[in-house]
Amino acid sequence: MSRGFGVAAGLDPAIAGPLAGRCAELGYDSLWSNDHPAASGLETLAAFAESAPGTELGVAVMALDRHRPVEIAAKIDELGLDRERLWIGVGAGFSERPLSRMREALPELREALPGVRLILAAMGPKMSALGGASYDGVFTNWMTPDAAATARERVHAGASEAGREPPPVFGYVRTAVGADAAERLTKEESFYRDLHDGYRNHFARLGEPLGSVGVAAADRDEAQRELGRFDALDVLVVRGLASASIEAMTALAEAAAP
Repeated sequence: MSRGFGVAAGLDPAIAGPLAGRCAELGYDSLWSNDHPAASGLETLAAFAESAPGTELGVAVMALDRHRPVEIAAKIDELGLDRERLWIGVGAGFSERPLSRMREALPELREALPGVRLILAAMGPKMSALGGASYDGVFTNWMTPDAAATARERVHAGASEAGREPPPVFGYVRTAVGADAAERLTKEESFYRDLHDGYRNHFARLGEPLGSVGVAAADRDEAQRELGRFDALDVLVVRGLASASIEAMTALAEAAAP
C-alpha cells in the first residue's frame, strides 16, 4: 500500500511548500488537495510541486459541473504542472444522471488531458464498477475499512467484466492525532454527513455512528494501527485534520507517515 498526504485546497503556499518537502522526506509517495468553489486544488498542487520534485501530485476531486475538461487542461498549463506527475480525480458534482455523466465525459477528458491519469470519484457500487472498467483509478471517500474492501471488490469486478487489469483504488482517510482528535474528526464528519443527498445516502448505507469514519488517535502508535486497517486501498491518502499551521500539519504528517 502506498501512502499520500492530503490537504484542503487553498492552504497558504508558505505552509504548503515546506509541508511538501517534509512529506517527501517522510516517505509519502504522493501529495493531494481537494478542490472546492473557494479554492483551486491545482493551485495547491503548484505550491507542492517545487518543494517535492520526485513526488506524485493529485487533486481529488474536480466536479465536472464546475470544471470543463479544456479549462482543467488550460489551468494545468498555466501553472506549469508536469502532466506525467498528475492524478486528476473527477466527479459528477450535482450533475443529473451522474453515472451517465461520468461515462460520457471520459472521451472528452482523454482528449483534453493527454498524459494525465484520470481517477473516478466513487462511493456507490455502480460508479465503482465504472471506474474499474474504464478509468485509470478509483477514488473513494469516507469509507470504513470494510467499506473500502467492498469498493475494491466492485472496482475489480468492473475491470474483469471489461477484460482489463484493475486500476488502483485510492481513498481519503480523515486523520486527526492528539488530545482533540475525536473532536476534529467529529466536526469534519458532521459537515459532510449533511452536505447533500449523495453523502446523506452514503453515510446511511455505512450505518456507523458520528465520529467513527476515519482515524482519531491519541498518538502515532495508535494512528499507525488504525491506518493499517485500510489495507484494501492501493493508495491511502491521509487527509490531515489539523490547524493550518506548519507546526500542526507537519506534526500530523509525521505521526501518520509510512
